Amino acid sequence: MMSARNETLKQWLAAQLDGEPFTLAPASSDASFRRYWRVTHASGTLIAMDAPPAVEDCGRYADLARRFRAIGLNTPEIHAEDREQGFLLISDLGDRVYLSQLNDQTADDLYADALEALAIIQSRGPLDGLPLYDADFLRRELGLFREWFLEAHLGLRLDADERAMLDHVDDVLIASALEQPQVCVHRDFHSRNLMLTATANPGVLDFQDAVVGPLTYDLVSLLRDCYIVWPAARVRDWALGYRQRARQSGLLAEEDAGRFLRWFDLMGLQRHLKVCGIFARLNLRDGKPHYLDDLPLTLDYVRDVAGRYAELDGLSRLLAERVMPQMGAST
Repeated sequence: MMSARNETLKQWLAAQLDGEPFTLAPASSDASFRRYWRVTHASGTLIAMDAPPAVEDCGRYADLARRFRAIGLNTPEIHAEDREQGFLLISDLGDRVYLSQLNDQTADDLYADALEALAIIQSRGPLDGLPLYDADFLRRELGLFREWFLEAHLGLRLDADERAMLDHVDDVLIASALEQPQVCVHRDFHSRNLMLTATANPGVLDFQDAVVGPLTYDLVSLLRDCYIVWPAARVRDWALGYRQRARQSGLLAEEDAGRFLRWFDLMGLQRHLKVCGIFARLNLRDGKPHYLDDLPLTLDYVRDVAGRYAELDGLSRLLAERVMPQMGAST
């Protein structure tokens, strides 16, 4: 049965296409409340975004799409918009998601294109009007790990010492993030949001939550992706290659490789702790259990980094003694 909102969307699309016949088919799904439909009509295909205004802001997406296209990124073109109803009609970047195209043979070329796009975001991306990824913002995100993953998903009760230890971990991660150069951050720059297209690569999606934040955030999102894993030596080479690019472009001062890799590691840990909480919340609150399938890899990243830094020993013990024994029964 066609929902009332779907019917409203169809009527809006009919008006945008001047009555030209069209068909709708689901195009993709993501972790938000947005829905995407592929609109097929005589002239080709477009994508309709349905972003309920009570929970999503399609206007922010439209504004940032235009700002990013203006600096040379391959983001969708906005063909029509109705911000009040939460509808956008945008160009179709196809269905070849990076994740489905990546393998040992293609990775160097695809990541080279992705890192070129990242360099554009960081060197030319908008800063004005974007939220600051400041200490309070970072701490709120880190709180998702405790609230949704440890407590709600695993059912753990943390004692005072464990809570104090996690406060210390938060402090370490936040200090590392804030001492980095602050740039335009896509904030979800990974293989499910990058597209292999017939024109410029990559196509870039899901940029509406962009902020001003740490230089290594998008880099580690891409290279320590929650949906695909690469050998540590290969990731290190890609990361240090980007460090050299950032130095040459003036984004980064003469930071030594060790400090840069520490930033990279700790930024990844912040992101992966947050993502553990988000995956648990998507299951428990939003009824999307398939995200739990991606928890094991995400936790592997957390355990690896926590085990390599002395100031994170408490987190490493918590994971070994309390988290991992619970995982088999909870996921």
